[in-house]
Amino acid sequence: MVALFEALKGTVVLVAGFGLAHAIGGDVGEFAERLVHRMHLDAAKRFPRIFIDLANNLSDAQLWGLATLAMAYAFLRFAEAYGLWFERRWGEWIAALSGGIYVPVEIYELTRGFSLVKVAALVLNALIVAYMCYLLLRRRTTS
Repeated sequence: MVALFEALKGTVVLVAGFGLAHAIGGDVGEFAERLVHRMHLDAAKRFPRIFIDLANNLSDAQLWGLATLAMAYAFLRFAEAYGLWFERRWGEWIAALSGGIYVPVEIYELTRGFSLVKVAALVLNALIVAYMCYLLLRRRTTS
């Protein structure tokens, strides 16, 4: 399940990266405004406004940079999914480390305000990290 989830995350980010690359040379601000309206968000509210303002101020070089980062992130997610699917030790290491990076951030977010989504994200991520560590330790003792 973790391998499939990582492949899904990689696919979503890959599509977003291609979208950023496609936006180069276009009116990104207009696209951001249409996206906000399509999602039925109030463009005058804080976060939609920040999103629109950022999109209006992006240069082509910044878009290329974001697209490149999205491609690198997607590649990492696909490599992790491959490693987990084919039960490679390095895939388990990537999953444990990349999942563990988010735990302190999720804890910090909970200190800023409680929500069930934040708790669910923390619990799910902690379970995945714990399971990957279990697999790594089990494999270490059987080797």
